[in-house]
Amino acid sequence: MNLVTLIILAIGLSMDAFAVSICKGLAMKKLSLKNAAIVGLWFGAFQGIMPFMGYLLGVQFEKYIEVVSSWVAFVLLSIIGFNMIRESFSKEEEIENDSLKVKEMFVMAIATSIDALAVGITFACVPVAITDTMTPFLNTVIGCILIAVTTCTISMGGVKIGNIFGTKYKNKAEFAGGAILVLLGIKILLEHFGIL
Repeated sequence: MNLVTLIILAIGLSMDAFAVSICKGLAMKKLSLKNAAIVGLWFGAFQGIMPFMGYLLGVQFEKYIEVVSSWVAFVLLSIIGFNMIRESFSKEEEIENDSLKVKEMFVMAIATSIDALAVGITFACVPVAITDTMTPFLNTVIGCILIAVTTCTISMGGVKIGNIFGTKYKNKAEFAGGAILVLLGIKILLEHFGIL
């Protein structure tokens, strides 16, 4: 997985956090950089930690799934992507509140980053290759940091957008994120067969 693919993946993964950040921003009476940063840091940190944990789990089984690694990556990314697309059509309203308490943010950060855990498993199947001069482990660490920074930035933007525009872009963001993940899964499969 090269740098460009990793950036696209990071954007796709961050869309769940973006959608929740929009709801947080909508609930805030007065937006402050501090509050936006708190939301961004919670979501960014967990989006960076979870794929790393998934990677550590995936490398334990790497020798068993190496033959079908592209299929594993395709299936996991497709399941996550289609679930995000399905959620984008959901009429269920999220309860908006502006609480930034540790317990609540912890639960929301975990909920929005579970898919990143599965994506981390795909890193063991389709290694992160930002540069050839680093080990796969170090490439993965830098990849996870990139995902964390991307999610943090996009989540902070989501708080601002939610505060200004409401939830107008929430469903569109979830749909786009899901589509990106499905397309990345297809790309990995096509590369496996030498089509790309």
